[in-house]
Amino acid sequence: MIQKLKLYANLVKFEHTIFAIPFVLASVFIVEKGLPDLEKVFWVLVAAVAGRTAGMAFNRFFDLPFDRLNPRSKNWVSVTGAVKAGEILALAVVSSIVLVFSAYQLNELAFYLSPVAILLLIIYPLGKRFTNFVHLILGAVYFIIPVAVSVALKGTVEISMIFLGLGMAFWVAGFDIFYALQDIDFDRKVGVHSIPARFGVKKAIVFARVFHLFTFVFLLLTGIYADLGIVYFAGLIVLTGFLIYEHSLIKENDLSKINIAFFTVNGYVSILYMVFVITDIYL
Repeated sequence: MIQKLKLYANLVKFEHTIFAIPFVLASVFIVEKGLPDLEKVFWVLVAAVAGRTAGMAFNRFFDLPFDRLNPRSKNWVSVTGAVKAGEILALAVVSSIVLVFSAYQLNELAFYLSPVAILLLIIYPLGKRFTNFVHLILGAVYFIIPVAVSVALKGTVEISMIFLGLGMAFWVAGFDIFYALQDIDFDRKVGVHSIPARFGVKKAIVFARVFHLFTFVFLLLTGIYADLGIVYFAGLIVLTGFLIYEHSLIKENDLSKINIAFFTVNGYVSILYMVFVITDIYL
């Protein structure tokens, strides 16, 4: 049983939940201007983890035909058969049910809107088959995180959460472009759509830079409309430095540091954002 759980965690790259959870908690503190009822926080976190697990499982399930051909993914548990296709789909469905149930525990509006999140989680992996801007579909998934937190805790959508959602959307879309650079030749060969596959490495890097510029602008607007203070805005400068560093690692003729840029730097960005938000609110 423990071994099977480890395989499932490996399947969905559970450790990468670090990209989303700090932003979830930051959203909670911004909406409540402090820590809300712990039961609500619990169900928000359950919904977030379930949603991400469902999204990764749907992605692995629908991408199986491509992953079986891609040398980079030949050792993935979904490809080796350590986790069967039926198990992957079952994990996606069960996680989706947990997401809906968690939304039901929060309020009626969150419950009725939860299928929208699931629909986006399904559209993203399918989007690789028909649009070069699939990265923005993934961005849309992250856009709804702070919006969903606002709905869950207040029953309404605060404008600061819309700006935070847009900031997260372009942040994720930008680093997803970097991740897709690894498969540019493979994607062109098999017909997977992405910005790198369509426009090439140089232009893809420009797209990522523009997206992350939008991230800065929307996070700035988040602070203004949420009436946050000096700690938040000073922290935003620090985060911008991390994004600049991330982009310095990706060069047209040297993509060897993609994993550092994608996993390490973005992990720091999400955690530090949460720290700056919470610190600002309590000070």
